[in-house]
Amino acid sequence: DSMIKCILYLHQPLGFKVFLLHFITRSVNASSTIKRLKGIKEVLGQVEYKMITPFDILPSFYAVRIGRVLCDMVPCGPDEVEQAVKNAHAAYLKWSKLAGMERARVMLEAARIIRRDEIAKVEVINNGKSITEARVDIDVAWQCIEYYAGLAGTLSGQHIQLPGGSFAYTRREPLGVCVGIGAWNYPFQIAAWKSAPALACGNAMVFKPSPMTPVTAVMLAEIYAQAGVPEGLFNVVQGGAETGSLLCHHPMVAKVSFTGSVPTGKKIMEMSAKGVKPVTLELGGKSPLIIFKDSELENAVKGALMANFLSQGEVCCNGTRVFVQREIMPQFLEEVVKRTKAIPVGDPLLDGTRMGALISRPHLERVLGFISEAKKQGAKVLCGGEPFVPSDSKLKGGYFMTPCVLDNCRDDMTCVKEEIFGPVMSVLPFDTEEEVIERANNTTFGLAAGVFTRDVARAHRVAENLQAGTCFINNYNISPVEVPFGGYKMSGFGRENGQVTIEYYSQLKTVVVEMGDVESLF
Repeated sequence: DSMIKCILYLHQPLGFKVFLLHFITRSVNASSTIKRLKGIKEVLGQVEYKMITPFDILPSFYAVRIGRVLCDMVPCGPDEVEQAVKNAHAAYLKWSKLAGMERARVMLEAARIIRRDEIAKVEVINNGKSITEARVDIDVAWQCIEYYAGLAGTLSGQHIQLPGGSFAYTRREPLGVCVGIGAWNYPFQIAAWKSAPALACGNAMVFKPSPMTPVTAVMLAEIYAQAGVPEGLFNVVQGGAETGSLLCHHPMVAKVSFTGSVPTGKKIMEMSAKGVKPVTLELGGKSPLIIFKDSELENAVKGALMANFLSQGEVCCNGTRVFVQREIMPQFLEEVVKRTKAIPVGDPLLDGTRMGALISRPHLERVLGFISEAKKQGAKVLCGGEPFVPSDSKLKGGYFMTPCVLDNCRDDMTCVKEEIFGPVMSVLPFDTEEEVIERANNTTFGLAAGVFTRDVARAHRVAENLQAGTCFINNYNISPVEVPFGGYKMSGFGRENGQVTIEYYSQLKTVVVEMGDVESLF
């Protein structure tokens, strides 16, 4: 039934013809999925049916703005994962032998042909974020591919002179088949962040998107194939935990890079450890944003809004614990509440919308539950925090809520300690620099942090003492692809973006060359 429903939706004017076909054929090879519809009869002839066990997560293509499932996809099992990894390995053997400049040319072509508006629209329908944000995400993705294309030709080793004319040198070599496991908040961007450095170093990648957002990763696979990568170099497999487990345990997989929750990250690490596979983990956060009384208040307010309400608050590095120096707390609250109330919530496909729908009904209820708990624990809702029904009747089933600002918060409250992953800002007063640094660091997370102040010395001093992988000074939530991104503590380890990420997708070989006779002890 779900397969037939998928066929029917192909005729809706949403631009999904090619991409839904990828899934109903359950293909994992990028080039073999580039097919075009020639009629219902042909499509029905390609459908593969499979019994779904109670343990399988069925990847679904949701339109979260209207609260409907557009189609369901069959998750990939052992056979499909085996096929994907073997195809990727065969492609790796070819790709890794190319010169860095040869790989760069293909990657630059991939960046060039990314269809920004088309991909952004699909991302919005599936993910719920505003079209304005989605366009930025797609731009960041092609910039990431372009950036690592530029680095592909620079990979090199070192020459070390040894006594007697002997010498040694190092080679930076690819790992092999890497696995990327994505999250639902930045589906296309994460796929690019993981695949670009992997491919630049000469690796292949098998990528598993979140079952909540399965579509745009396949669009990236099509783009890479059109750009000219070897067949199977970037493969997409669909599924949930069972599919991810098969990938982590596969003996031909050399590395796993995961973006998601801390509990899942721990499982990924445990499974990968059995094969002694290196992992990159980009996990959750409960980041502090510190606003000193000498800060430029207008910028501080804008920074707090950017730190909390991008992508409906579904951002791992959001600065959701907003510490405001007591002397300016009234002015800050007045302005931030006024700006928050003015955020246009509604159809994310409209250019004027700034906040769209959350990812699912259960997640919306979870976020609203945090707000209810906060009120029970003594927090005061200054604005928002309620379900929202847009005026457009077509959107009445969507997962919308109004952005929320909480006052009277304490460090021991659930809303301050746990990651909510929704549009909820918790505001807390502080008095001294020493006090706020201690409170800011009193968390198991360490993904990001921010500070607003006009005092240059204080800004750098506070940044030095904050336990976070990224510290923003007088801004928040900007992520240039040239800059490494990753966490401290339980927010994970390893980095994405920046030059350093090359080290996480390659390995170093030392070659020692003797130019004379062997001096033996025997």
